[in-house]
Amino acid sequence: MTSGVSPQLQMRLKSSFVGDRFLRSSRNQPLPQLFRFNPGSNHVSMQLSRTLSGLTNLFFNRRSVDEVPNSKRKRLRPGKVSPRRQVPKNIPRPPYVNSMIPAGLVSGPQVHDKKGIECMRASGRLAAQVLQYAGTLVKPGITTDEIDEAVHQMIVDNGAYPSPLGYGSFPKSVCTSVNECICHGIPDSRPLEDGDIINIDVTVYLNGYHGDTSATFYCGSVDDEAKKLVQITKECLDKAISICAPGVEFKTIGKTIHDHADKYRYGVVREFVGHGVGRVFHADPVVLHFRNNESGRMVLNQTFTIEPMLTIGSINPVKWNDDWTIVTADGSLSAQFEHTILITPDGAEIMTQC
Repeated sequence: MTSGVSPQLQMRLKSSFVGDRFLRSSRNQPLPQLFRFNPGSNHVSMQLSRTLSGLTNLFFNRRSVDEVPNSKRKRLRPGKVSPRRQVPKNIPRPPYVNSMIPAGLVSGPQVHDKKGIECMRASGRLAAQVLQYAGTLVKPGITTDEIDEAVHQMIVDNGAYPSPLGYGSFPKSVCTSVNECICHGIPDSRPLEDGDIINIDVTVYLNGYHGDTSATFYCGSVDDEAKKLVQITKECLDKAISICAPGVEFKTIGKTIHDHADKYRYGVVREFVGHGVGRVFHADPVVLHFRNNESGRMVLNQTFTIEPMLTIGSINPVKWNDDWTIVTADGSLSAQFEHTILITPDGAEIMTQC
């Protein structure tokens, strides 16, 4: 074990990359995007177990029908993944890109001085602009790989690095999560279809700082059930941001989101969480989106993400054999929104907006 993580956190961090061994990181090694939280066992891990994911993949891949129960929509299936896109050599890389050390959670909050705050604003603004552009590309017939290509090009054209690319084994520059995909969808050859919803998750590394954001978009004519889910998920994020300020307990975020989701009988995904972000991709705190009794309070000039994932049906996640894509166990729709925020004297500033 390397240095940099508190003894308390050691008991909460587990990585599937190293089996059942607990993993710590140096201060320069971040954790995989939306690392996994296990409430019952009081620890955080990066992926679902390979055994569980293999069995569930076997089960779903052998189903005689692809349709989702009580829906005309077909279950999501993997497409072909194109080769990794290249980044110009002159663009600075995050440390993890060239490191062979498994990523881990960086201990301590990301708190910034005046210069750091300006750098966070710049990376957050670029991430928001890229996400906005990506949203304009969503239409029936476009593939998620084509969205990845456009996002990748816009990021590198602005002198930044696409943070997901080369993070662990992730092979693409953006996450594209369609319909029942909760998070971490890998862009591929599947064309979007009329009525789909798609979450696009953009993170850029600019001048040594990460800006992280996502939104769920409609593809063509989307039914009222899907629209309502997307609307309420966005409201959950907005309400959570509105209660943030110095000294506020992080558990208030989870209660705010869960209370609002309950009004509409939506499920709140528990296994994937928000995180500190700044000079590193993933750091303290672990931001839970459901009711909890975890300790910790927000501090001035701290940056972190809030990124609730809501579902119409099951909140149980299933991992595909690609080791990244996470879908709902019953094929029900999932939606997500995310912002990077800065804690200010008066509340919170959204850093990932145009």
